[in-house]
Amino acid sequence: MKIYNTLTRRKEEFSPLEEGKVKMYACGITVSGEPHIGHGFQALIYDIMRKYLQKKGYNVKYARNYTDVDDKIIAKSKETGIPADKYAAMMIEKTDKIMREFGVDDPDVWLKATENIGNIIDFVSKLIEKGHAYAAPSGNVYFNVASFPAYGCLSNRSVEDMLDGVRVENADEKKNPADFALWKAAKPGEIHWTSPWGEGRPGWHIECSAMNRAAFGDQIDIHGGGRDLIFPHHENEIAQSESLTGKQFAKYWTHNGLIKVNGQKMSKSLGNSLLLEDLLKKYTNEAIKFALLQTNYRNDINITDTLFPEAEKHLTEFYKILQKAEGMGKAEKGNPEIDAAFDKCMDDDFNTALALSDLFGIFKKMSAKVAAGDASAAEDALQVRKTYSLLGLFKKSCADYLAEVAAKNAVEIPAEVNELAAQRWQAKKDRNWPLADELRGKIDALGYSVKDGKDGYEVIKK
Repeated sequence: MKIYNTLTRRKEEFSPLEEGKVKMYACGITVSGEPHIGHGFQALIYDIMRKYLQKKGYNVKYARNYTDVDDKIIAKSKETGIPADKYAAMMIEKTDKIMREFGVDDPDVWLKATENIGNIIDFVSKLIEKGHAYAAPSGNVYFNVASFPAYGCLSNRSVEDMLDGVRVENADEKKNPADFALWKAAKPGEIHWTSPWGEGRPGWHIECSAMNRAAFGDQIDIHGGGRDLIFPHHENEIAQSESLTGKQFAKYWTHNGLIKVNGQKMSKSLGNSLLLEDLLKKYTNEAIKFALLQTNYRNDINITDTLFPEAEKHLTEFYKILQKAEGMGKAEKGNPEIDAAFDKCMDDDFNTALALSDLFGIFKKMSAKVAAGDASAAEDALQVRKTYSLLGLFKKSCADYLAEVAAKNAVEIPAEVNELAAQRWQAKKDRNWPLADELRGKIDALGYSVKDGKDGYEVIKK
């Protein structure tokens, strides 16, 4: 099994620090707003990685964090009038609910910054003792980048490159413009905790290092997150952790790609964020997963207007074939060839895109078996469910899935359109073809079409 390691910029054979066990951490969400499709994609990918490693026989301990105190959360607190801790708790509860609706399982360990303040203060204190950090008179504490010669190893950039075009905060009290905050002095009215350096709160980067150490010790096997976290967040995690312990922090660094919407980077400033809650109202969670997993996790995903509808269409077709195959009898065993092919894909850096492309051939063969009366179609169906449930697919009964799709696609037809359609149907029965055509034109002009059947008609929104 091979995993692409951002640190070495190549695929490597996976070999954990301790035989048979995997310690895995993925950076979670800063709860300053609603969870969007990017959050959902990242959570899905690391849930799948965890489950596939378990399938391979590893004992996996998987942790995710919530950043529940930072500048954005404090800004939201001021905007809403809700205390920062209560606002964060409210958003965590909502995010958990939406992620469960999306069908992503909870990690083995949930970590929160505000529940690790003691660990963070202890971590920062030890960095100061070792000469890797210093306190400024303002109460801010900074990491001394010059004290860690390997700084830049993950992003493969020099300190000068990192600073190019970047606004440096509080440069007058830093030893080096690249030094970053480990502890921030509290401003009036801000949430804060007591520390040896005065009232304040953690910097963003120190949270993950301290929480990792509290949950796993000095080293972990896999550290993950979005590609936008490589610098500065993950770069700074390496500097902090390895300066403290003198050991390699994470053996494998994995990063998922970013979300684009019609070719543009998704962002609040562009107003093109796709909230996960809104998407779940329009599409099944399996269709959203199918759409996302058709792209290799390391690549960016371009969400076009047709991405989710096409995924729903394919899954609906698959479920209809599955329903026919399962109707041929109860299968006692599955088809091991389907599972072996899936594992071959996933062994190559969790290649879900290739695994999903195999489904088209699998269902084509299954459909042919159904048509020929071959009962082994039921075995194929059983194996598809067993194997692809790891990706969060084919977990519902066929009837339930098809009913859910129908309900989400149901459109309330305006009374005016229904009346025109009824008049047109009567005109057809009266063989008044000119009037029927005229009424069809009016229906079309209102954005609807009429599909005639043997026993009636159906009004469809275009």
